[in-house]
Amino acid sequence: MPRKSTEECNQDRRVYCVDKCRDERETKKPRGSVAIRLSTVSCVNKMAAAEKPQLDLNSMFAGPDETGHDLADGALSSWRAFKSELRSRLRDGSTCSRADLEKRLPVVQWLPRYAKQDLVHDALAGITVGLTTVPQALAYAGVAGLRTQYGLYSSLVGPFIYIFLGGSKDITIGPTAILALMTRTFVSNHGEDFAVLLAFLSGCVISLLGLLRMGFLVDFISLPVTVGFTSAAAVTIASTQVKDLLGYGGENDDFLQAWKNLEENASHSRLTDSLLGVMSIVALLLARELKNLDLGKDSGEIGTFKRVVGKCLWLVSIARNALIVVIGAVIAYICQVNGGHPFRLTGEVTEGFPPLQPPPFSTTDNGTEYSFAKMTGVLGAGVVIVPLISILESVAIAKSFAKGKPLDATQEMIALGLSNILGSFIRSMPVTGSFTRTAVNNASGVRTQLGGLFTGLLLLLTLGFMTKFISYIPKASLAALIISAMFFMVEYEMVPKLWKTRKLDLIPFIATFFGCLFISLDYGIVVGILVNVSFILYKSARPDTHIKRLKINGREMLVARPDQGLVFPAAEFFRQVIHSNACFDEGDRVTLVLDGTHIAAVDFTMATNLKSLIEDLELRKQSFIFWNWRRSAEKTCCALDPAMGRYFRYGTALNDLFQDKIEEDSSSTEYSNASTIVISTE
Repeated sequence: MPRKSTEECNQDRRVYCVDKCRDERETKKPRGSVAIRLSTVSCVNKMAAAEKPQLDLNSMFAGPDETGHDLADGALSSWRAFKSELRSRLRDGSTCSRADLEKRLPVVQWLPRYAKQDLVHDALAGITVGLTTVPQALAYAGVAGLRTQYGLYSSLVGPFIYIFLGGSKDITIGPTAILALMTRTFVSNHGEDFAVLLAFLSGCVISLLGLLRMGFLVDFISLPVTVGFTSAAAVTIASTQVKDLLGYGGENDDFLQAWKNLEENASHSRLTDSLLGVMSIVALLLARELKNLDLGKDSGEIGTFKRVVGKCLWLVSIARNALIVVIGAVIAYICQVNGGHPFRLTGEVTEGFPPLQPPPFSTTDNGTEYSFAKMTGVLGAGVVIVPLISILESVAIAKSFAKGKPLDATQEMIALGLSNILGSFIRSMPVTGSFTRTAVNNASGVRTQLGGLFTGLLLLLTLGFMTKFISYIPKASLAALIISAMFFMVEYEMVPKLWKTRKLDLIPFIATFFGCLFISLDYGIVVGILVNVSFILYKSARPDTHIKRLKINGREMLVARPDQGLVFPAAEFFRQVIHSNACFDEGDRVTLVLDGTHIAAVDFTMATNLKSLIEDLELRKQSFIFWNWRRSAEKTCCALDPAMGRYFRYGTALNDLFQDKIEEDSSSTEYSNASTIVISTE
């Protein structure tokens, strides 16, 4: 038998080592795929290191025939070991764990545990939500300035997508009043294609932000700004519906135009439309309270009859929108059959299912051709504002119904983004989570996301068989439905709350509210955000610094403690504050102690200014101490100038520095711990 060469023996040892590690994984307790891979690579590396000769001057300059073979052979063996381990992991399925699959495809998590009794609850909840969705979708299409069927198109995709990608059983995705109003500007000026393209671009932006985990951007929209925005949107939406409620014509694209139109055309109001609209609003508000009637639930004594009555009242309250729309349509149909036309009707609705086609990347409106670049230019800030508002609405609703369960905001954004993208292929306008329909879904006892299936099927039935009936719905009924909902979107109670808690927060609230009313919704919320951010920037540029003068054995000390981190906008201001308090006259040799308890870090500009401050004080023969600063801040200062390290000191009290009792001057109060003595410079 021929004797093996040295290279062949080394190769056998490496293969043996890899096989041994794999056997260890298969026979012993699993140690995790990462640990196994590291063990394999480590084993190969150790073997290669043992074989590698000691490098001396000769070996360092050796040719390929002397050392190159061993080095190349070791690299090749490591590559073979990596490929072997990768094939093993692919065979074992460890590259994509079930936890990852459940996180990104939540249906995998709940569907295997789905029970038969869940189907009944999901079906009832889905149908109930569908009865709410249909009339709202028709109304929101009118708010957006679109034809009625666009509301149904926009409601169709969300329920089906959310079955597979949604993380909350309660959320329902579809058109909302706020997004419809934000879409109206583009539709009224340039046509329906812009609404569809806005849905597509919004979906792309939302999905991208979700994949990049940038949902934190909505954190820059504070609660006062959000409340100001929603309240202004509710007032604007209600104002634009007045013309349909009273039955006159004209254009109502924004708040000011709506009331100007009312002034010009109020005399053309129709009595029948006005009566139907006002009576519908009253009926909707009364029906809303039916579910809150007390039928003996609190006492615990409730019979079968009361239980049945309670359920019927609850169902009437939940389905009130559908009932009002149906009653209005029946009255209009009877009148029309008898030759009367008392109401302004919705009109003809395109029969059948929506066309499946790509979103419009170019269009023609009134003889003007728009390329994709021009269409995007027309949409302008809406391409950013609409996705942010969509995320804000949907994530806020999901959090409010999470009931303590963890919420994956990234997954919610992916589901919402995909709903908008796919919806644009069937002529959808932008959609997001709906609070009203989500509340109905939750109150109806939905068990899983499968409730969306029944909502979607009801919408398909409506598109397939009920479009002729929809054409008889009076516009006054839809206007009443929207106006009654807007009463509860205006958060009147927020003003006294802000006044009591922090009056300064009224400024961004007021700026957002009036900006949205008198400019536009998208630019109005930008105004509110800018006002809010300016407060934050001012606070970082002008930090509160508390000052205290002390005496230690007759030695003057000045303790300065900023109440937040120090960054470059505050650099010059902070230096001036210290100068004005530490430098009085030539004979004053007060020691400055800069307490860094609240300073997590400093930037380069601030570190440079601190160095200049030290140099100024040293020229005056004054001592300087950085007291209890974070190590990260100390590291930044020392990186700028290592000599600054000698000024940093640490301890529980200033006594640790001087080992003497601290005595204040006669104008100060006596304290036992000098580190807690502060005087505000405000």
